[in-house]
This record gives sequence, C-alpha cells and structure tokens, in this order.
Amino acid sequence: MSEPALSIGLFYGSTTCYTEMAAEKIQAQLNSLFDDQVVSLHNIKDEPLKHAEDFDILIFGISTWDFGELQEDWESHWDEVYQLAMQDKIVALFGLGDQLGYADWFQDALGMLHDALVAGGAKIVGYWPNQGYDFAHSKALTADKSQFVGLSLDDENQYDLTDERVETWCNQLLEELS
Repeated sequence: MSEPALSIGLFYGSTTCYTEMAAEKIQAQLNSLFDDQVVSLHNIKDEPLKHAEDFDILIFGISTWDFGELQEDWESHWDEVYQLAMQDKIVALFGLGDQLGYADWFQDALGMLHDALVAGGAKIVGYWPNQGYDFAHSKALTADKSQFVGLSLDDENQYDLTDERVETWCNQLLEELS
C-alpha cells in the first residue's frame, strides 16, 4: 500500500502581481524538487482561506504596503486567519516589501501573519537570514533579530536576487520537511 501524496497549499494575496509571481516561482521550484505536482496555488481573493485547512503543509505569501500595512486581500480576510485550525500545521511564509522606500516597516505584514498563525498553534518552518538587506526596523524578525520569520523578497530594489533566494529557500524547506 503506497502512502497518500503529500499536499502543499500555497495561499497568497497580490495587488500588483509581484506576490503572485513569487508564488508561481516557489510552486515551480518545489514541484521540481518533489518531482511531482504537490504544490497548488490559491489566490485568497478568489478562494476562502478556510480551504487552507485541507492541506498537509501550507505556504502563505503576503506583501507589506505603505507604512507596515497588510495587502488588501489579506486585510479583508484578516479575521479568518484567527479562525483557521492551525494546531500543529506546518507552515512556511514568504513576504514582499520595499526595504529602501519603507525601511521602518520592511516586511511588517509578514511578521503580523507569522504572529497570528503561531497564536493559532502553527509550526513555522523556513526562517530566513536577514543578511543582504538594508532596512531600519521590521516586525518580521525573530526574537533575537537574526532572521526573518520567512523568505523575504524585495522585487522593488533587489529583483535580481529573487530567483536565487527562492531556489535557496525551497531547498531549505525540502531539508526541513524531510
């Protein structure tokens, strides 16, 4: 008897398509690493966030807007985040932000999403080093401030690093999940 296939749901909100493009890159990279189509994409604008409970492993993508604000789709479903059954769910996070234009709020929405999911019992994987970024403050840093709570992308200022960061992070996730 073979084991049931692993299912990974990647849920994101995207206003300007950058988070969606990052989600597609992560999906493609992970599917190639797993040698299977295990990652499915879900835009929270079109699909209930409650559907996230149906997956073995979750990846959530969020961008930070302006002065530390949530992306609009996440903002309109924010109460649902606290209602998700996340007890012992394995969750990885990625965020997009502008470290130069909004240096005091870089990746704040990522940090807010992390805190909400941890409060619900989620087990977070995929922490990411904060080296190679230029920002003043972030709610997305771990308590010791050595890492982000998930993959941090800045397509505004470091687009040329996105593909390499996605590849490295996906390989890291594979190791953490095995």
